[in-house]
Amino acid sequence: MRPSQPPRHSHSDLRPEFPPPAPAPPPLRLLVADDNPVVRAGLTALLTGRPDTTVVAEAGDGREAYEAAVQHRPDVILLDVRMPGVDGISALPHLVGLAPVMMLTYSHETETVREALRLGAGGYLVHGEFTTEQLVRAVRDVREGRPHVTPGAAKALLLDLRRDAPAHTTPQPPVVSEDSAPSTLSHMQPSMGQSFRSRFRLSTREAEIMDLIASGMTNQQIAAACFISEKTVKNHINRIFAKLHSTTRSQATAKWLGVA
Repeated sequence: MRPSQPPRHSHSDLRPEFPPPAPAPPPLRLLVADDNPVVRAGLTALLTGRPDTTVVAEAGDGREAYEAAVQHRPDVILLDVRMPGVDGISALPHLVGLAPVMMLTYSHETETVREALRLGAGGYLVHGEFTTEQLVRAVRDVREGRPHVTPGAAKALLLDLRRDAPAHTTPQPPVVSEDSAPSTLSHMQPSMGQSFRSRFRLSTREAEIMDLIASGMTNQQIAAACFISEKTVKNHINRIFAKLHSTTRSQATAKWLGVA
């Protein structure tokens, strides 16, 4: 009889056993609160289906946002400022106890920005001043307690600080580095709004009117706000639509807000 041979081991049998890679963390669950259905749809389309974010609920005003937050318990709430009924600033104190809140809005008035941050908002993003990836990073950081403020809002705060500073002092702009960013007021994002919108080549007046369209104003309201006739408003809108390659207010708004 032939002596038995020791079993042969393949190279794969001799490899050390490593633990399997850790599973990817679940996507952040977001609530989008904005009275503009085009904005809500655009944000939902951008943030749902990604591996790191998903929209679990939408709301059209502050009251709906509170009810949705109680029901769905999102990780972060994206909240507009101007909404009918209960607006974002009024709802903010009730929402921050449920989840971190990121203001995501078209409003960058100084008082609004300051009040939102005072009431507990974890960040303040102005439409047109961020890319999708910057928005996702901001949401993730706000969830971890690191605030974000886009340039339009940061400028409003800086002007406010300068206005309140004693007359004999010369206020210096803040210096922000990547290493110190988590402990500062914000990550100073690149000024996306100016470069993003400049590609549409709208005049100053056309950009002003497009802002008003995006805020939901009618032609009559825009005419009153700009002290021009409705016919002039219509002429501006026709030129705006041509430059934005849009045929409806919804399409133009989506492109202008960067959610198309």
